[in-house]
Amino acid sequence: MKYVVLIEKSETGFAAYSPDLPGCVATGASPEQVAARMRTAVALHIEGLKAAGERVPRPETTAICVEVAS
Repeated sequence: MKYVVLIEKSETGFAAYSPDLPGCVATGASPEQVAARMRTAVALHIEGLKAAGERVPRPETTAICVEVAS
């Protein structure tokens, strides 16, 4: 499954989360680092949900980038 992960600049680096996996977050010094950490976080989050007998949310969020004239 593929989950959308949003990466945002923060005061101390970068933060990421997945809208389809509430509570699944990661931080890092660079976009690449936070993306790698988020891959691990998503896998562990899903593993934890399964171990607890909870439903794993299906990915439903989509994202696009739009370009506009400045």
